[in-house]
Amino acid sequence: MTAADAAPAPPRIGVFGGAFDPPHRAHRAVAEAALQQLALDRLLIVPTGQAWHKTRPLTAAEHRLAMCELAFGDLPRVHIDARETRRSGPTYTVDTLRELHTEHPRAALYLVVGADQWLALRTWHRWEDILRLATVAVANRPLAGGDAALPDLSAVGLPFVPLRLPPIDLSATALRARWQAGDAGNVAAALVLPAVARYISEHGLYRATGGATDSTA
Repeated sequence: MTAADAAPAPPRIGVFGGAFDPPHRAHRAVAEAALQQLALDRLLIVPTGQAWHKTRPLTAAEHRLAMCELAFGDLPRVHIDARETRRSGPTYTVDTLRELHTEHPRAALYLVVGADQWLALRTWHRWEDILRLATVAVANRPLAGGDAALPDLSAVGLPFVPLRLPPIDLSATALRARWQAGDAGNVAAALVLPAVARYISEHGLYRATGGATDSTA
């Protein structure tokens, strides 16, 4: 058998989920690192629907999807996947991975998460099945409310692939708080892409008072 007769390599599909409320520069840095370091054929950006672990209401899905298009849409091999926002009831990552495994049975799936998500993985719904369905790739970062030191990812005691990127101490919670405090100009310049900043301002998101789409941390 010649090399030309060999079966093509399984496609490598990344899954990067989250509230993306809003998507910021740290999210984009993680997406870029995953595309390059995991040699992905495709990266799915998957905004969550009804997040089981969040107590606050999320900004309407239509806005988060639109902001994701603005934040990630220009990256090669990236697709904004709306499946979780269309799902009724709580959103579970394992269900998304099972669907993708059915749709792409030959694909190697990579679940892209941040350090905080990785450290809490054993609390996730059917986390053992997640590890059977996908390789977890972890982008390390300082934990919210902690010091600047990076957490020890190996302490979880489960297999993972590290993503290398400069530490970025940035959270959507802090970003929303700054926006509510009227610091939109600095936020737009430093923390989100200009197109996302314009969208937030044009649609009145994250205002301290008023507006049906207002979100609080």
